[in-house]
Amino acid sequence: VSVTRREDGTLVLQSPRPLEPYPRCLGERLDHWARVAPDRPFLGERDGDGFRVITYGEARARVVAVASGLLALGLGPARPVAILSDNSIDHAILALGAMHVGIPAAPVSPAYSLLSGDHARLSAIVDLLAPGLVFADDPARYARAIAAIQRPGLSVIHDLAALTTAPVDDAAVAQAHAATGPDTVAKVLFTSGSTGAPKGVLNTQRMLCSNQQSIAQLWPFLRERPPVLVDWLPWNHTFGGNHNFNMALFHGGALYIDDGRPAPGLVEKTVASLRAMAPTLYFNVPRGFDALLPYLEDDAAFAAHFFSRLDLMFYAAAALPESLWRRLSDVSLRACGRAVFMSSAWGATETAPLVTSVHFPVTRAGVIGLPAPGCELRLVPRDGKLELRVRGPGVTPGYLHRPDLTAQAFDEEGAYITGDAGAFVDPDAPARGVVFDGRVAEDFKLGSGVWVRVGSLRVDLIAAVGACAQDIVIAGEGGDRLGALIFPGLAACRALVGDATLELRELVAHPRVIAEVAAGLARHNAQNPHSSRRIDRALLLAEPPRIDAGEITDKGYINQRMTLTRRADAVVRVLSDPPGPEVIVASASAAS
Repeated sequence: VSVTRREDGTLVLQSPRPLEPYPRCLGERLDHWARVAPDRPFLGERDGDGFRVITYGEARARVVAVASGLLALGLGPARPVAILSDNSIDHAILALGAMHVGIPAAPVSPAYSLLSGDHARLSAIVDLLAPGLVFADDPARYARAIAAIQRPGLSVIHDLAALTTAPVDDAAVAQAHAATGPDTVAKVLFTSGSTGAPKGVLNTQRMLCSNQQSIAQLWPFLRERPPVLVDWLPWNHTFGGNHNFNMALFHGGALYIDDGRPAPGLVEKTVASLRAMAPTLYFNVPRGFDALLPYLEDDAAFAAHFFSRLDLMFYAAAALPESLWRRLSDVSLRACGRAVFMSSAWGATETAPLVTSVHFPVTRAGVIGLPAPGCELRLVPRDGKLELRVRGPGVTPGYLHRPDLTAQAFDEEGAYITGDAGAFVDPDAPARGVVFDGRVAEDFKLGSGVWVRVGSLRVDLIAAVGACAQDIVIAGEGGDRLGALIFPGLAACRALVGDATLELRELVAHPRVIAEVAAGLARHNAQNPHSSRRIDRALLLAEPPRIDAGEITDKGYINQRMTLTRRADAVVRVLSDPPGPEVIVASASAAS
């Protein structure tokens, strides 16, 4: 890594490797693989015990047909396509067809359609986007959502066949494709809207293609063997939709769509998908690895299959507890005789997403790597931390129809202000990498003026409490003590009490669960006696985090600020004197 130190304390990090040339648009990669490997599998979706597969040649033909249909409807840069549906082959073909001819594709979180009571976020997105077409693959499932967003001139389809009834206009498609270039908006991806209405992040072809070129230079093994992914991560997020999907396409690999999720009753679908197809790369969020690990640890045959050709495991979107890192290393050692390489990266929706990458050996969780070729990473002193700011071809030009927000997002030198913080693993050896140091806005001060570093505290506390804590939010700003709001791990709590039928409200009151959490608090506090680290109170929450309320994303990342705001009553209960009977109070010995 190249490091420039400025007088104001800012550190500017860059890769010493220059970014090599990259395609003008993703469609060039689809054209390439359809030409040189037309029969190679590209996408698969679950069909019975296996997968239904579409090849590169078949995909390219369908993409051109859909693109022709979209052009015939008069869609273009100002009339994009909104996709409400889950990951599927049809979803992919529609998005690729739109992008192929310069029509922005806007995948929207299905939760805004299916889990919301008032569809307020979905309506706000539709008003901002002004799409010419909405795709919802199941008319019954999406009926309420469609009724909520009906607008004059808005077409809704439930089947791609509606776009391919007329003969393909090859000349129109070729002309529109030729006019698509690096600055063409390929996608509009929406933020979680944690501080207001969701923002539409403009994703250009330059962003998407330069990102994949950076990855290709850091992971050259991708060129030697086309990657095989089995992946559930939603395409309305940049991790699944840009990093993973585009990686398969860029390298002529295959992406098999996992219809599961890291949640009780759905992780079993993930296990079934992985039994049907062994990946060469496996991407997940910490919550996903936590849900998958018991199956790998308890079933040696499944673990052997899973690791049979795995080049690496990759986590992102949230910090991985050290305990999960150790368990993943241990299970891979038992299954294949080696600790499979653990990688991570860091970025944002606004950076498409990769800025830093772990492309060198590391021995601990939390390392986010070093800047990829073409990315300039700045560590700027702010409130006792080093805020991460970014420049490079992968950075968004701004937000859809919001010049005010665009102006606020960039500093005077044109660097995107992420709001995340970082620090060196070893300040004397920058090449060992950068560690994620939480969100600047999540940190707060106690009444004593001492800073509470929420990111690292939360990860350490989850590790101490164990699997009974699915996630934790830290409270106590301006006060004299810290409290923890704990979202219980349903499966672990049921296993602890020996009853798989108990509901969440029964588990949070169960003596064994309360005792397990209290023991975890004691373990944590024994190692963290300082007021900025010690947790005096904890409260087990009987309501899971709500995605439509902005408390959690599809990927499982908890929004600290939104959760504290929405659950203000729980914050009062966990910190008030005297504590209520449901509040777990740390023992005096642990808190001393």
